[in-house]
Amino acid sequence: MAVYTGPVQDLVDELGKLPGIGPKSAQRIAFHLLQLPRDDALRLAGVIVEAKDKVSWCERCFNVASARLCDICNDDRRDSTVVCVVEEPRDVVAVEKTHEYKGRYHVLGGALNPLEGIGADQLRMRELFARIGAEEITEVILCTNPNVEGEATAMYLAKMLQDLPLRVTRIASGVPVGGDLEYADELTLGRALEGRRAV
Repeated sequence: MAVYTGPVQDLVDELGKLPGIGPKSAQRIAFHLLQLPRDDALRLAGVIVEAKDKVSWCERCFNVASARLCDICNDDRRDSTVVCVVEEPRDVVAVEKTHEYKGRYHVLGGALNPLEGIGADQLRMRELFARIGAEEITEVILCTNPNVEGEATAMYLAKMLQDLPLRVTRIASGVPVGGDLEYADELTLGRALEGRRAV
């Protein structure tokens, strides 16, 4: 049942559609916006409209882009034979912050989640398989999240790619830097042991 009427309720309803925003948060943000000076509110609205008009998806990797290809796909210095598969564009940013990876990416647009009706056809897997044949890719790094959906997606892709003449790897997971072993859960510590390497 609508608490407010007219534009106020419309604003609350639209904000409530954003991910992670519940009814109370939507109401709080709506009243914050209503209390903003008019110029600040118009600047926010303008930035949203500009982003919607100018930002699209890279035709190759489906990262965010302001042109046909994103900056990473346009960079000839990147290793085009290695592709890191991630779930969302924000995962690209997370990997780039490490300064350890110089290859290219493929953004799936999510992870397998049968309970929410997300199967392989709803993700950009078909486009990934097409790239492997067309771009002489020799290694695919499965960099999906270490949760149930991410692990299922990585396992599915590994199975689909197992007969192709390329190397398929999965990112390691384990104890975070600065963490104490006694506070690590069994699953995390077990994976850290599985992913051990010679020093």
